[in-house]
Amino acid sequence: MKWCILENDSLDPAAEPLYQGYGAMFERLLRNAGASGQFDVFNTVRGEYPASFDDYDAVLLTGSRADAFSQEPWVLTLRQKVDQLLQQGKKLVGICFGHQLIALCLGARVGRAPQGWGVGRKQYRWLDQTVSPAKDDAPEVALLASHQDQVFDLPHGAKLLATSDYCPVAGFTVESQVFCVQPHPEFVPDYSAFLLDKRRALLGEETYRTATQSLVHGHDGPDVARRIVAFIEGGSAD
Repeated sequence: MKWCILENDSLDPAAEPLYQGYGAMFERLLRNAGASGQFDVFNTVRGEYPASFDDYDAVLLTGSRADAFSQEPWVLTLRQKVDQLLQQGKKLVGICFGHQLIALCLGARVGRAPQGWGVGRKQYRWLDQTVSPAKDDAPEVALLASHQDQVFDLPHGAKLLATSDYCPVAGFTVESQVFCVQPHPEFVPDYSAFLLDKRRALLGEETYRTATQSLVHGHDGPDVARRIVAFIEGGSAD
């Protein structure tokens, strides 16, 4: 297997010695989930891309502090690349910003969540490929979130994969090609705490404290990573 990771941000210098980079965080996560083979990381903010995507089995888009609907040149270039990859049938994984950008390329609306930031440990109902979004007894997963934008519509041809009252389109798949989730399976509680500390004044004290306290309860990132690996290798999200 060959994985291409499109890294859409850089770590804060204070966090870089420990976490190395978002691409490195995803490689650790996926290898621990059973992925093998080669991982190549390209930082799109710096204009880095492979000469060709042809040899890659999957392309993963990381999160970013940028908006997926931004008119920044590097974001517009990335959207063009993703449009091409979708047309070519390349397998894609999108996380947070990546989830939003892929949805945007598929025609969905993306924008600021009117309910504000989603941060800390969040619960989502995990829906298999045949379960209606209205089903109340779907299994729940807990993941670490950090976003102020959301996907408002399920893209045409997509199936809802994860949902919550706060974030109705928290994950989706498109046939056996696309797997997207809004929260961050690659995050660990200490890194979420680092981001919360950075944004404490922006978030407000109540949101900050609630999110920080939620981190002690753990999360299901490793389990979702296993689902990502299974999807890329065999096309199933369950």
